[in-house]
Amino acid sequence: MGNKKINKSELMLQLHTEKTLSDYITAVIWSPNGKNFAVCSAAGEVMLGTVGSMNELSLHPLQIATGNSTDCLAFSSDSQMLAAGGQDGKVRIWHVNSGELITDLDNKRVWVDKLAWNSNCHQLAFSMGRCVQVWNADDNTVEVTLNFESSSVLDLAWHPVVKYLAISGYQGVKVWNGEDWDEDPHILSVPSATGIISWSPSGQYLACGNMDNTLIVNEWGSSEPWVMQGFPGKVRQLAWSDRTNSLGAPLLAASSSQGISVWERDADERVGWEGWALEVHENVVSAIAFQPNTFLLASASEDGQLCLWKEAKELLQILEGADGGFSCLAWHPQGQFLAAGGCGGELLIWSKSMRGKGFSTVR
Repeated sequence: MGNKKINKSELMLQLHTEKTLSDYITAVIWSPNGKNFAVCSAAGEVMLGTVGSMNELSLHPLQIATGNSTDCLAFSSDSQMLAAGGQDGKVRIWHVNSGELITDLDNKRVWVDKLAWNSNCHQLAFSMGRCVQVWNADDNTVEVTLNFESSSVLDLAWHPVVKYLAISGYQGVKVWNGEDWDEDPHILSVPSATGIISWSPSGQYLACGNMDNTLIVNEWGSSEPWVMQGFPGKVRQLAWSDRTNSLGAPLLAASSSQGISVWERDADERVGWEGWALEVHENVVSAIAFQPNTFLLASASEDGQLCLWKEAKELLQILEGADGGFSCLAWHPQGQFLAAGGCGGELLIWSKSMRGKGFSTVR
């Protein structure tokens, strides 16, 4: 990438603490209240952690290595429950404070690789092949099974404000109304398959990363979506900023292969969304996320570099520590910590620091 000047007077991150799990880190997340984080591995481990001062890190095993990969984690919106799914087809839910296993939902011969809590209640949605089940923690029952029909479920996402559940797969996205599950879903069609979906923080937009190397942004309630083309491969990762621009719209970041593009809503309706490229990574970008309430973008790659981008434009800092590559990352909800997982089982957590003035160069 050549020499890049980085302003050291800017807010930087320094390594706070690190641990190592027994295998590839498949997911790392923070609880909404910021008190805990959770991490899981390809060996099946599920760990609940806390970060203290003076480089302290505490890890409590909720599940030891089983030999079956645990692939997805989600905290309930009140931070009281943690759900995990994976290769063995089971969805396990623990009580965060006690570490007690609340329930164990067994879906034999089905790999559970997607799950998400409703941000407004205790509904947990999880994938089951061509179906999605919604489990209600209040009465410990599965309240509905939604049949996607046309393919295996590739992603799912709850609307952040109202009770809509979006599910993606072959030929696009279906959005069910959680107030009436029997109502026919709203369909957003694409000519190929939609691999990843993400609602904007206010729920105004639904972004869809597609297998035909396109990105579609739907404004909810509008019949004409925006289509972004020219990606080098399928769109693998999506991230919205919490902060908005002068038009009241968030930024949208998307990764495809080793490239990242950032999109901003333009005042001109004929332009729609204007994009720019961030090009540093030399291997597939595995995760992207905006720091809460800022336009600072973090990107992690299988090349072993985790990059911070000021205003989602200027390279601010490069973090390392996973020689075999990074697999995932997550910002603390207040933004003072950044956690990342490595392909070799590395768990690294950085914290905010303020460097002195001046400049340095990076590779």
